[in-house]
Amino acid sequence: VQLQASVGGLVQAGGSLRLSCAASGIGSVFRINYMAWYRQAPGKQRELVASTGNGVSTQYANSVKGRFAILRDNAKNTGYLQMNSLKPEDTAVYYCNAQVVGPKYEADHWGRGTQVTVSS
Repeated sequence: VQLQASVGGLVQAGGSLRLSCAASGIGSVFRINYMAWYRQAPGKQRELVASTGNGVSTQYANSVKGRFAILRDNAKNTGYLQMNSLKPEDTAVYYCNAQVVGPKYEADHWGRGTQVTVSS
């Protein structure tokens, strides 16, 4: 199983950006149980930005509530992080994380980090 994250980018403050994270190699017997997005800014610890267990119940860091949305397309085994009203403090490397489960299988997978830079 691999997680392929989309390329981030440079956006002005107040702008929007959508990150995607596609899981490949799952087949029909595995599924994504839990998906989350983390970020790590320079000199800071990695922090949880948003998570969802089923695409309906979601949790967000206080710093992004009301601005970010975590979405899932289960048919495509893809997750998204819609980021609106971006602020310079949102600048970080973003990582997607997914727990994949199946018969006698449970494992955490990470996508390669993608840089998001918000200019003031």
